[in-house]
Amino acid sequence: MKKYIPNQHGAWAMLVLPFLFGVAASSWQPIHIPLFICWLLIYLFSFPLLQGVKTGKFERYEKPLKVYGILLLPIIVHLVITEPALLWFVLPLVPLFAVNLYYAKAKNERALLNDISAILAFCLIIYPVFYVGQGESWRTAAELFLLAVLYFVGTALYVKTIIRERKNIHFYYGSVLYHLLVAAAGLFLFPSLIVPLLILLLRAAILPRTAITAKRTGLIEIGFSLMLYVSVLVLYF
Repeated sequence: MKKYIPNQHGAWAMLVLPFLFGVAASSWQPIHIPLFICWLLIYLFSFPLLQGVKTGKFERYEKPLKVYGILLLPIIVHLVITEPALLWFVLPLVPLFAVNLYYAKAKNERALLNDISAILAFCLIIYPVFYVGQGESWRTAAELFLLAVLYFVGTALYVKTIIRERKNIHFYYGSVLYHLLVAAAGLFLFPSLIVPLLILLLRAAILPRTAITAKRTGLIEIGFSLMLYVSVLVLYF
């Protein structure tokens, strides 16, 4: 089963950080535990599913699909019985996952549009987490959703400048420009977070010009995600 557990550090950051943003925007409730377990199992279930769609060899992924599916079903039933309104939050995920299925079938999972679709899906978890956490300011939830999307889209661009687009100077300048625009917009949208946004800009400008490896990039990105989370807790609220 171990090889059917995705090990991309960026994906795990996308799984956890928006969830924590949702908790920070509301208040922790016991239902957050099964909700996170459900979210984790959905992610683990989707990985072999997308691999099956990509390869057409579902028999190879039958075991993890059954295991994660069996674990997932009772938690979904529990959450729906406890909070039926959670079903409404599933609706925007359907077209986004359809995009992921399309690119998996086309064997083009590294496409930027596929990355953005996955990022939007991951970041949308903020809203159900906020809802069950009995949050009061939907504007705060929306701002943190926007912050998470901007951060992870920037991360997708930045990582490509180190791996697949390392020699593409135009892609590098596009990534830096994107981070510059995010930092500039942050002056109006997230003025209290301008320092971490500038740090992310420096990351995008400097690290791709070094000999940093893909593995080290993933590990360091966990640190940047933690920096952003702590900054939100300390500076934003």
